[in-house]
Amino acid sequence: MRKYTDSEIAGFGLNPERIPAHVAIVMDGNGRWATMRGLPRGAGHRAGVNALRDIIRFASDIGVQALTLYAFSTENRRRPKEEIGILCGLLIEYFNREIDELHANGVRIRSIGDLSWFPTAVQEAVRNAEQKTANNAGLKLNIALNYGGRAEILHAFKLAYADGREPDEATLSTYLDTADSGDVDLLIRTGGELRVSNFLLWQIAYAELYFTDVKWPDFTRDAFIAALNDFAGRERRFGGLK
Repeated sequence: MRKYTDSEIAGFGLNPERIPAHVAIVMDGNGRWATMRGLPRGAGHRAGVNALRDIIRFASDIGVQALTLYAFSTENRRRPKEEIGILCGLLIEYFNREIDELHANGVRIRSIGDLSWFPTAVQEAVRNAEQKTANNAGLKLNIALNYGGRAEILHAFKLAYADGREPDEATLSTYLDTADSGDVDLLIRTGGELRVSNFLLWQIAYAELYFTDVKWPDFTRDAFIAALNDFAGRERRFGGLK
């Protein structure tokens, strides 16, 4: 929920009239961050979880309406069982540790993707967070878990047909996992890779894309501000002319 006034937002070097409504982030580079430091990959994932707190809080405080985070893709299921186990443990720890603060700040949490693939303990931690924050009116925090953009679109089509509806673009949008968050305005990918990796394929049709070499554990508030300022400086024409 927005905390700062326009003048306070300007004090961070941001244009308060050019804050994107919906930001999506591919949080990449955790493993490489750890390897570069001679640490196990799990240490990188833990550092990545720790980096989340300030980004979520700052996004909420400056008035971002929706923040969608790519936490675990359908392709990530191919990773070693040990690494998946570490990620599952960190998910449980994160939701149990952060839920009270997120709730107090009016954040509404929702998972997108097929949560049923995860162990019961992960599902329970996520569902508890969703239920506790369901009525909050602040930042919509969507966490993509076992998520794939193609699978989401296919699922939306199936739901529409099951309801007897002929899906046009407007109709199909209402069946997407992020239906109440709207299209993505700014997609950020950390870690130096230049691809979207099957993330929110429908929702990013006209998003501004921002790629940075900064690996996710090092993605600080200043790095986030740099991405927001890059967005603010772009002219969005949506296929038309000005």
